Amino acid sequence: MSIMPQPNESSTTFPSTSVDWTRKLISYDTTSRDSNLDLIAYIKDYLSGQGIESTLTFDKTGKKANLFATIPSATGETTGGIVLSGHTDVVPVDGQHWTSDPFKPELRDGNLYGRGACDMKGFIGVTLQLVPRMLQTRLAHPVHLAYSYDEEIGCVGAPSMIQDLIDRGVNPSGCVVGEPTSMRAIVAHKGINVYRCRVHGHAAHSSLTPKGLNAIEYAARIICTIRDIADGIKANGPYDDAFDVPYTTVQTSMIRGGIALNTVPDLCEFEFEYRNLPGSSPETILQQVRDYIDSTIMPSMTRENAAAKIDIEKLARSPGLDAAEDAAITQLVRALTRDTEIRKVAYGTEAGLFQAAGVPSIICGPGNIEQAHRPDEYVSLEQLDQCEKFLIALINSQAA
Repeated sequence: MSIMPQPNESSTTFPSTSVDWTRKLISYDTTSRDSNLDLIAYIKDYLSGQGIESTLTFDKTGKKANLFATIPSATGETTGGIVLSGHTDVVPVDGQHWTSDPFKPELRDGNLYGRGACDMKGFIGVTLQLVPRMLQTRLAHPVHLAYSYDEEIGCVGAPSMIQDLIDRGVNPSGCVVGEPTSMRAIVAHKGINVYRCRVHGHAAHSSLTPKGLNAIEYAARIICTIRDIADGIKANGPYDDAFDVPYTTVQTSMIRGGIALNTVPDLCEFEFEYRNLPGSSPETILQQVRDYIDSTIMPSMTRENAAAKIDIEKLARSPGLDAAEDAAITQLVRALTRDTEIRKVAYGTEAGLFQAAGVPSIICGPGNIEQAHRPDEYVSLEQLDQCEKFLIALINSQAA
């Protein structure tokens, strides 16, 4: 599949500074529900002009793509080296009150405002601005650029890109994921697990409830059990006090069911998620839910109607991160940021996916996570400057 730059977009004129690059990237509306191909095409065209080939991996629709590119070592090596990773998608702005157009970036009071400014087009902008420096540096090891789609809906885009790296034997030695951390090292995050449960009952007139099977009522029992599981973990652990929320969390987040007040609902579906501490098996919680359904809910439902059914569908899963302190990438980032504090966060990133694929990873990027996903999202120019200095030092550390 081929993708082309946006109409009227010059293929020879590109931003020259990290701020300019970030502004340009913000101007592309890459909300997760929409395509990111215009942005990917723009980046691909830029890298091609620098003599760098890009590998694209697409989603099933062909409307979204990851981009992976390698700046080879001075001897032409393309395996090993460090990955600089960021996601191109952003969360929606629907219903939010913005002072300015979220996709027309504005500089005010030393801050750059726009959707994705800190999460995480600022980091991507800095990496792209530094591509010429990477090419000018006599690298002992390659530097890789990894830009994904659909991180914001459960890290569903990056796995195909990472599998492609494995298949091609790229074998990076480390990865820096540039999520907003105020340029401080983050060494761990929780796993993300998202499921949809569909409870199938039997419709009937509400005056004849014994002839129906109420899907909402049985779904409610499952939801209450999910809450009981969450309460049990909160009370009994396991715990890791280095996290802001020091235990695995579980919740039901969305529910739909019923068509009319006077109809026994034949379908109820809900989504639930849990964020597990790294090292805790994510399968345990799902199995608890399934065991309750199999032992209690299904026998009761089938006594009312033999056609009763419950389906659980996995929507997204991304493993947690627990970076080893003695890993080379951890030590490098700590040295470059002069940051030795152990920090762990409840939100998820693609770092866990890289680590699970055998690539030691750590999180460090410009901007504050408190500014992400909210109206008037911004990244400070000071943070972009810090990021640029950090990445220049990282590039220099890879010099032959």
